[in-house]
Amino acid sequence: MAENKEVISLDDLKTMLQLTTDKHDALLKLIIKNTKQALRFKLSLSKDENIPEDLDFIMLEVCVRRYNRISNEGMASYSQEGESITFNSSDFDDFMDDINSWREQNGKNVKSLGHAQFFNPYRGDSRAL
Repeated sequence: MAENKEVISLDDLKTMLQLTTDKHDALLKLIIKNTKQALRFKLSLSKDENIPEDLDFIMLEVCVRRYNRISNEGMASYSQEGESITFNSSDFDDFMDDINSWREQNGKNVKSLGHAQFFNPYRGDSRAL
């Protein structure tokens, strides 16, 4: 079983957000937890597989985006006094090329959901009996 390492630290996220107090720590920990779960899902990782270190940057960047979206969740765009902000439908959108590339290189792309075979009972074939 792989070691469950910390992908990004609370301190790194606070540094990126320029937060110097512990006031938002609970919220930031929740953002880290949810982002980690979403990235694990997008990478098709099992519970005992770690998020690859070469994709740690995605975790940090998405956490920053999620924090900055607080109070604007669900909005496609926001405008106030001449300032306009447009949000991607997913915070991971800008990283999908990196995610898909990693999945391809590591055999995580699903090409098929299985195999189906259909038989025509009216075909007159004796094997259909």
